[in-house]
Amino acid sequence: DLDAFREENGSLTEGVPLESGGTLRVLFTERELPRELMNQHIADNRILALAMDVKEREPNLRCVFVTKDINLRIRADALGLVTEDYENDKIENPEVYMGVRELEVGKGDIDDFYARGELAPPDGVNGVYPNEFALLKDRNAPNHTALSKYSAQKGRFVPLLKSLKEGAWGLRPRNKEQSFALDLLLNDEIKLVTIVGKAGTGKTLLAIAAGLQKTMEEQVYQKMLVSRPVFPLGKDIGFLPGTVEEKLNPWMQPIYDNVEFLMGLSRADKKAGRSYKELIDLGLVAIEPLTYIRGRSIPNQYIVVDEAQNLTPHEVKTIITRVGDNTKIVLTGDPYQIDNPYVDSTSNGLVHVVNKFKHERLAGHITLTKGERSALAELASNVL
Repeated sequence: DLDAFREENGSLTEGVPLESGGTLRVLFTERELPRELMNQHIADNRILALAMDVKEREPNLRCVFVTKDINLRIRADALGLVTEDYENDKIENPEVYMGVRELEVGKGDIDDFYARGELAPPDGVNGVYPNEFALLKDRNAPNHTALSKYSAQKGRFVPLLKSLKEGAWGLRPRNKEQSFALDLLLNDEIKLVTIVGKAGTGKTLLAIAAGLQKTMEEQVYQKMLVSRPVFPLGKDIGFLPGTVEEKLNPWMQPIYDNVEFLMGLSRADKKAGRSYKELIDLGLVAIEPLTYIRGRSIPNQYIVVDEAQNLTPHEVKTIITRVGDNTKIVLTGDPYQIDNPYVDSTSNGLVHVVNKFKHERLAGHITLTKGERSALAELASNVL
């Protein structure tokens, strides 16, 4: 993009005007690095030195150092530079779309909903997104409720899938939010599902259970692919000892644990003595680092991307555009537990997808708020 901009507007070294105002310049500095930045082989040091040089050469201009790297911002601030985060990639509304709302309805509306299998949005209710869930409450009898989902095609709220009573792969929903999640996960018409929730809400377990159900039981997909970004291990894992599998095993172990737990829930597999390792050997299930997905076209698969909050919007786009025919992709994560220093709770790839796809019929989202792992895990998640 910079090269095309240069060809169209002139020399970037001398500076080219921008439509929005200001001038774009590419600068270099040959001056010796200050004592605080002595190691000139570190790129960050040279960038900081250039910013300090610009500040000294243009004392009448306000010099602002803009970067996504929070560590670099802290160093720049310590050197006396004005610093800012790059704001352009953040969602406008920091409140993440929840995927569900409560609606009060008139007397008899819930009975009509069950009888007819649909209900028009109440008067004054606007801005309902495709596949958004609603807890319908009788305003005269608040305990009289119904779970529903908005069908953009019909323009009405409709009941959840009947198959939810049986759960997925022996796993049944424990609360209404998990019921909403399974409705999205088991619906073949919805190709992109995002599930946000804190630790212990069951987001990853539900996604994998639905994947096993759709792949092994219903055979809608040929294979289930489960992946996680390896950012907490460093983008380059070459320095770690052992084979690639040995390097990744500790980080991928929670996925293995979930699959192994779910295999124990299946009576047929328990009786046959089948394990998740056998499914992997047969090619029915694959557990891979996210870096292996890039550059591939992935048809006829059920894909689960765990810890998606550690991805940038560009990385998420790269992954979703790999999806081929008859492939479903599920993104799970917690926007408030991020290991990537280049994103935060409003600029990470997961919330970016939630915000961009909430208007689309092919996508659905739900936020899980109730922990189901244990009373202690729920308490720790809330108070620590």
